[in-house]
Amino acid sequence: MCTGSLLLAAAGILDGLEATTHWLEYDLLERLGARPTGRRVVRQGKVITAAGVSSGIDMALVLAAEIAGDEVAQAIQLGIEYDPEPPFDSGSPTKADAQIVELVTHLARAEQAELEAAS
Repeated sequence: MCTGSLLLAAAGILDGLEATTHWLEYDLLERLGARPTGRRVVRQGKVITAAGVSSGIDMALVLAAEIAGDEVAQAIQLGIEYDPEPPFDSGSPTKADAQIVELVTHLARAEQAELEAAS
């Protein structure tokens, strides 16, 4: 999930395939040969990618359903009490206010600059 998609793309596994990752990394995912999409979970043949952290649970449930069936996946969902009710509707850049998107983008770029300066 998330940055794992970037590793798959860097290895050439996602060349020409639709894939997802954290929205801040769509450009990099595309430069690495994949076709970014805003979906939370993307299945392309035997490759599956997920967006940000919470979509990893979605991906796990999709895989559980494929491996053991819908009933087992639903039992897992109930067992972990995965019933999201976020307090805000800002979970994607298409839903969040522009100022929030800008803030997160600015903070991510500043963190990246710090990492680059330290190396």
